[in-house]
Amino acid sequence: MPAAIAVLPQPPLLVPALSGDAAVETEGLREAVATAVAGLAEAADSWVVVGADPGGRRTVAPGTRGTFAGYGRDIPVALPGPAGPDEGPELPLPLLVAAWAAAPAGVASARGELVAPDAPAADCLALGAELAGEGVGLLVVGDGAAKHTAKAPGGFDGRAEAFDAVVAAAFDAGDPEALARLDPDGAAALWASGRAPWQVLAGAARGRAWTAAHRHTSMPYGVAYHVALWEPA
Repeated sequence: MPAAIAVLPQPPLLVPALSGDAAVETEGLREAVATAVAGLAEAADSWVVVGADPGGRRTVAPGTRGTFAGYGRDIPVALPGPAGPDEGPELPLPLLVAAWAAAPAGVASARGELVAPDAPAADCLALGAELAGEGVGLLVVGDGAAKHTAKAPGGFDGRAEAFDAVVAAAFDAGDPEALARLDPDGAAALWASGRAPWQVLAGAARGRAWTAAHRHTSMPYGVAYHVALWEPA
């Protein structure tokens, strides 16, 4: 089983140099992310980072480099590990965010495991079960619904509140089964990029009791950003 599990959102505005006027408004979110990452680093110095990307299922090696140039500034980052290949601005956003968040944590190694945003729940759970045997820190990256307000990226959808209430309750309770039951079609309709990665988490966490050592949920721009740190109960 994973030594611990951390959950982060993936907005580029987490990076202070990219947040502009949002820096103050998102300070609490950034602090929550730092706390979760520090806790994961205490539990394990080797990580697997799980995220969703339209390129589909693939593994990204430790040390792979990228940049936030596609999000406004050429800020280079790299997954922890020996110097690896350069994926440039094409390094997927969840791995860019993971690399930025991991930089101050002193982690020895982190590889990426990417899934398609529309990956079936069964495939996500199966991947999680495979990863469970590694005993590493699991860092899971993705956002909740992006339709909480009229000014949200996807506009307003009244179903967003209930969706993210279920997600938040699952993270509060350390409940992988609630995440396993998330509906892929409903999550896609709400632009929830975290659904597939969270179901990988569910597959990895099954069969063990977990406690939420740290929790945060906020929706500063109509997008739900969940942060959690799960430790074995």
